Amino acid sequence: MRKGIDYIGNTTVYFCHDGKGNFLLSKRSEKARDEQGTWDPGGGAIEFGDSVIETLYREIKEEYFADVLEQEFLGYMDVHRESKGKKTHWIALVFKVLVNREQVKNGEPNKFDEIGWFKLDNLPSPLHSQFPYALKEFAHKLK
Repeated sequence: MRKGIDYIGNTTVYFCHDGKGNFLLSKRSEKARDEQGTWDPGGGAIEFGDSVIETLYREIKEEYFADVLEQEFLGYMDVHRESKGKKTHWIALVFKVLVNREQVKNGEPNKFDEIGWFKLDNLPSPLHSQFPYALKEFAHKLK
């Protein structure tokens, strides 16, 4: 059975920032699960037995080699979309996370072509399909 396809998947989504208005994004590679070539803030599925916060900390460490300095829960997104011709459904728990910019490296070069720091008013393109919705819902909390 596949998360998000055969049953509702649960995931963390995180907007990592440096405390100076810069947000860390990754560009999904051809080997990423879906939406290859798009930029997104980061996320990871919650595994059975793991807490939401454990998942948040683990995923940021895996993807960016960074420790979580501070985290704030922003809210959730009920994500319905289509991937490779199949409808998917995820519940995304969204966080704003302060990280030390000096620690950050691409921890998953097989999944990310590149990573970069961006201001919310100067984002790269194309963006992950859910990114505009997340910004609409949470931009006021990201400033």
